[in-house]
Amino acid sequence: MTAELERAVSALAGHSVCLCGGGRTLTGDGRGVAPLIALIDSGADLSGMSAADVVVGKAAALLLAYAGVKEVYGKVMSDPAAEVLAKLVIPASWGERTPYIINRRGDGMCPMEIAVSGTDDPSEALSAVRAALEKMKK
Repeated sequence: MTAELERAVSALAGHSVCLCGGGRTLTGDGRGVAPLIALIDSGADLSGMSAADVVVGKAAALLLAYAGVKEVYGKVMSDPAAEVLAKLVIPASWGERTPYIINRRGDGMCPMEIAVSGTDDPSEALSAVRAALEKMKK
C-alpha cells in the first residue's frame, strides 16, 4: 500500500469515499455510487489519485477506473470488483472480500453491480450506472 493510499484509508473515517494524490484530499459522502458520480461530475482531475471506499462493487471499481485512479482500497470489495481492477491493471486491496455486494434490502445483488455485470469497460459502465440510477428514481 502506497503512502497516498494509506492517507486515503485513514481519511476515509466518516466518509463514503476518499481520494488522495498530488497533495490533495477529496472526500465524498452518501450511499451507493452517488459520491463517486458526484466527484466525477465535479470536473476535478482524479487521475493518478489513490482511492479508498467503504464498499467497492464492480460498478464503483469501474467508475474509479473511469476517473483514472492508480490504486483502490475497499473496506468491503466484491469478487467482480477485484477481478475487473486486476484486468485493468489497477492495484486493489481490501479489508473484506465478498462474492458480490448485497442490495439495501439484503435479499439480492446490488442493482449497480447488476447494471455493469455485462461490461468491463469503464465508459460503458458510467453510462450503465447513470441509466440504472435514472430508472431507480422513477
